[in-house]
Amino acid sequence: NKIDLIPGWRRQSDLLLEDVEKQDARVIGDFEGKLYELVAKLNEFGFNADRFDRVRDYTKEIAVVPVSAATGEGIPELLMVLIGLAQRYLEEYLKCDLEGPAKGTVLEVKEEKGLGMTVDAIIYDGHLKVNDTLLIAGLDDVIVTKVRALLEPLPLAELRVGKKFKRVKEVRAATGVKIAAPLLDRAVAGMPLRSCESEEVDAVKEELMKEVEEVLIETEKIGVIVKADSLGSLEAVAKLLQEKGIPIKRASIGEISRKDVAEAIANLGVDPLYAVILGFNVFVGEDVQVPSQVKVICSDIIYKLIEQLEEWQAFVRRTEEEKEFAKLVRPCKIEVLRGYVFRQSNPAIVGVNVLEGVLRPNTPMMRVDGKSIGYVKGIQSEGQNVEKAEKGKEVAVSLPDVIVGRQVKEGDILLSDVPEEDFRKLKRLKKFLSNEEIELLKEIAQIKRKKNPVWGI
Repeated sequence: NKIDLIPGWRRQSDLLLEDVEKQDARVIGDFEGKLYELVAKLNEFGFNADRFDRVRDYTKEIAVVPVSAATGEGIPELLMVLIGLAQRYLEEYLKCDLEGPAKGTVLEVKEEKGLGMTVDAIIYDGHLKVNDTLLIAGLDDVIVTKVRALLEPLPLAELRVGKKFKRVKEVRAATGVKIAAPLLDRAVAGMPLRSCESEEVDAVKEELMKEVEEVLIETEKIGVIVKADSLGSLEAVAKLLQEKGIPIKRASIGEISRKDVAEAIANLGVDPLYAVILGFNVFVGEDVQVPSQVKVICSDIIYKLIEQLEEWQAFVRRTEEEKEFAKLVRPCKIEVLRGYVFRQSNPAIVGVNVLEGVLRPNTPMMRVDGKSIGYVKGIQSEGQNVEKAEKGKEVAVSLPDVIVGRQVKEGDILLSDVPEEDFRKLKRLKKFLSNEEIELLKEIAQIKRKKNPVWGI
């Protein structure tokens, strides 16, 4: 895709091969170079490939059809290849029963002046007549209705954008048709539809619900909430999430509802990473209030939806880790300065030099022999209370329940007395530590393991 972005590319027509021949030699070189980069990449995975017009055996080579979705170049060739392959290799699967009950898929639901609510549908098997019993799978149940009118688009008119239709008594596969019937306001794009005799309604209802069950069921106890505008879209989003290893708690079609928000809120207490609702081609209902703790991501591009989810989850994960990290006792080493004992006890107040790491209030301390000596209650620098003292700073600290000359002496080296559980968490969150702090943490572990060889393991 995106051949129009090749520098110097000039569109001549919709036909790819004609356009390639009319490009400058340099542009043709770039085009061929990008094509064979792709061919080489496929070859790495054991797939033989070539440009579609150079493929000799479609059973042994992958046909590459360069296109531009923006300009339409190559699309005719792509359709030609698909149709040719389908006719050659899928002939048996393409056969349909023109006389049996209709089978189809809802493309779009919309209101038409003079007709009321209608559905645009593709009938891919069987036939459908006015007054037939019609069943359409819905979100909660199957819609059972009667066909009131059938309208086909005029020749060369596209079903979903054409404004001119002709009324018909019946349609046969394969065709696009606009259907008018009661209760269609409950219909949803992407859902399957069937026609049947009145005595077969219950059996067909069961068949339809089984067809959509896989997409609409709650799949995990914890996971993201997914909403989409159609069944096909929902399947596509669900498949991408599953490939990324992202669990889905609930997946359904339609606007984001209060129930979706409630499901996301319930995730907060288990794992905030899943307090999120993904909406593909849908939005939040007007009467729905979304609390700030719940993230709603809406987009009309599936990969953008997944990208934004991954970015948001990475942000949440880092934020949660930072909160957890902030509560831990960090590694630091200080020296009690000689001649700077301001108070001997109750509490002891001494001058210290921060040798390594960062000293913070409420940090438990120990001597180099592993003996605990209480904690640093407060830190002052130039007569002002401070929240931290970094390496190289000389500050005064208060040490409750410490007597200078007994537990602590001038010239002593003290280290933070990191609790064992904090040590394990710091190892997991070491990306937030400097290299110096990591080495200091190892030194603290060595001291602790003199008394307990498995400390922190």
